[in-house]
Amino acid sequence: MSDILARIVADKRVEVAARKAARPQAAVEAAARAQAAPRGFARALAARAEAPAAQGGGLALVAELKKASPSHGLIRPAYEPAALARAYLAGGAACLSVLTDGPYFQGEDAHLAAARAAVPLPVLRKDFLVDPWQVAESRAIGADCVLLIVAALSDAQAAELAAAAAAFALDVLVEVHDEAELDRALALKPALLGVNNRNLKTLAVDLATTLRLAPRVPAGIAVVAESGLGSHADLARLARIGVRRFLVGESLMRQADVAAATAALLGAAA
Repeated sequence: MSDILARIVADKRVEVAARKAARPQAAVEAAARAQAAPRGFARALAARAEAPAAQGGGLALVAELKKASPSHGLIRPAYEPAALARAYLAGGAACLSVLTDGPYFQGEDAHLAAARAAVPLPVLRKDFLVDPWQVAESRAIGADCVLLIVAALSDAQAAELAAAAAAFALDVLVEVHDEAELDRALALKPALLGVNNRNLKTLAVDLATTLRLAPRVPAGIAVVAESGLGSHADLARLARIGVRRFLVGESLMRQADVAAATAALLGAAA
């Protein structure tokens, strides 16, 4: 685990302990069960990725709402989740990802709720899950999918969180950065396997990570390429090896016209 990830995870454990003390598990689970059924994150990506190009298919985008990051600071000062969600929908996104971590990304649970209420798209809660309590919390705030970062979890922790997600019918995006993490992730038999092109130690980004790891992923597991995707050419390059699902945030968050930038990324006109 890199120093920055270790620090985030340590702080997250302290934060979650305080939140659990303020809101018992039973209360969070009741709120989670009161939500309508999840919208089907993996299903929405598959429908777009596997549709004919003539019908707007072939490339399925998870468009991310991210106000700031530890490495680049404030990314989008004018951050309005509902408006951004509508722009992503207009640009052709299949799903959304919303950062809810506060200390490092200036996110809030309310950002996810606002984005999801504005559009019919399924939403991934992008946060650092370290406790099953957070899985129930994710469903309680409306998430349709949660992220499990293999680098931040033991095998037992990852399995426990995946089981908790299944109990609430949440989809799971299992994220890896290298071959060792991929081998660990495959033991979970994930439907969605995220390959993050960012090196956790150097923070450098290289699409070669996806090019190297994707061919090792067994058939039936959908690969989602993450980080370092800034152009339609990047998406087309990965599509040539069968990767048709992508998570993109920062490059789109920096654009004045988010809808047009999203459409251009997907190779269409807004």
